[in-house]
Amino acid sequence: MTDHNDIKDLSFEDALSELESIVSKLERGDAPLEESIDIYERGARLKKHCAGKLKAAQLKVDKIVLGDGGELRTEPLDGED
Repeated sequence: MTDHNDIKDLSFEDALSELESIVSKLERGDAPLEESIDIYERGARLKKHCAGKLKAAQLKVDKIVLGDGGELRTEPLDGED
């Protein structure tokens, strides 16, 4: 497993993959108690990182707007041009 400080540098996909591995390991009960606690804590940090990445992506998404003439266009989610 990698250092706790590296999470901020992980892509969403890498963090999610590691989080899935942690969940699987915890569900199987393969780790001793102390290791389970450590990987659970890392999993919580990975979950927070993934949630932050998703929130940032959501803010960048364009919303679809129906114009007065019935045409569809997009504009920034926050209303800025």
